[in-house]
Amino acid sequence: MNNRRHALTPDALQMMETIARTGSFAAAARELGKVPSALTYSVRQLEDALDVLLFDRRSRQARLTAAGEELLREGRLLLQQMDAVANRVKRVASGWEAELTIAVDKVIAPHAIFDLIEGFYALQPPTRVRMLSEVMNGTWEALASGAADLAIGVPGDRVSSPGVRMELIGDLPFVLAVSPHHPLAQADEPLSTTTLAQHRIIAVADTARGIEPMTIGILPGQDVLTLPSMSSKIEAQMRGLGCGFLPEPMIRPYLVSGQLVSKTVSGPPRISHIHYAWRQGNTPPGMALTWWLHQLSSPTTRQALMDLHGGLLL
Repeated sequence: MNNRRHALTPDALQMMETIARTGSFAAAARELGKVPSALTYSVRQLEDALDVLLFDRRSRQARLTAAGEELLREGRLLLQQMDAVANRVKRVASGWEAELTIAVDKVIAPHAIFDLIEGFYALQPPTRVRMLSEVMNGTWEALASGAADLAIGVPGDRVSSPGVRMELIGDLPFVLAVSPHHPLAQADEPLSTTTLAQHRIIAVADTARGIEPMTIGILPGQDVLTLPSMSSKIEAQMRGLGCGFLPEPMIRPYLVSGQLVSKTVSGPPRISHIHYAWRQGNTPPGMALTWWLHQLSSPTTRQALMDLHGGLLL
């Protein structure tokens, strides 16, 4: 096994690629600055180490065997990966993170997130981006646990921890919405809590695992249908399976089309203060996180994160 690893060097893979591309040992030897006998010897050493024939000796040309074709195919991928790693290490040394993980709450507008991703990739950064889709306390937990470097959509009632900085994105209004054929659609307004408690409420499961999940708007004794995403919650409410509070910008198209009806509820308006948060250490953030924080500081970006749903849901 060690002999095989020692044999599969970048030089050996480059030699295979050159022989296959030029079509002969002699032409490859000229391009590589070697004599043909030395190149032939190197190929035989590689074959001995792998215990396979890489070239068909019956042909006057350098014709690959099936094993040789497989080695060439995988070898090209390895050479590309080696180049990519070298480039990544060089860029990381200049201040770019190797990976940036971002937790995004499901109330945040996906179109705005994809606009940010597109803008980030336009920089051709060496940083890999990993997105986590979370709900309520799960968004905070991803950051606090170290699973995420940046959290977008942290609930406003979450008290910041030492070493974590939070900035307000904006205030997100929630409205009670039902299908036009749901019993509450024709009920007198404002709806009382007693009236609401008589009807099933649709909820999205908090994705928190290690901390206490949040429950919002569920009344004592009320029947609950818990679903895994905002898209499934909207679908359930349009089918008349229950009622529930939803971000107004997210369901605006369904309110306009009449697929959902908003109902006023007794009590103060339901508004959630939405934040983004990141950990602050003794050293400045990397260039990737710095770029995202700069974009998030823009009032235009913050407004888009609240409003730019456009029917696309994560």
